[in-house]
Amino acid sequence: MKPACHITSDDNISHYNIRSHLIGFILSIILTIIPFMMVINNSASHNTILVVVIGTAVLQVVIHLIYFLNINTSLADRWNIVTLLFTAIIIGIIVIGSLWIIYNLNLNMLVT
Repeated sequence: MKPACHITSDDNISHYNIRSHLIGFILSIILTIIPFMMVINNSASHNTILVVVIGTAVLQVVIHLIYFLNINTSLADRWNIVTLLFTAIIIGIIVIGSLWIIYNLNLNMLVT
């Protein structure tokens, strides 16, 4: 049994994880409230609200990657970053390709 005043490396790791998760949680709440209040109060133009919602969504993804998934630029996490980038590229290709196909179908199906 360990004495109460003895600090081991496991205690430091759990303290760091709790602090990291708490910071990430608070930042996520703030980045959720900002666009929510802008939409509810209709405090700006449609385009401004759209930019803020997309911007805070991207920031939340970064916050979640850093604080909850603990992805950083260390040598051990390089393959995680490469995998994440590959996944983002594949999703981007699928989304952009789908939008392109939908646009062309809409353009060609117009009744004149």
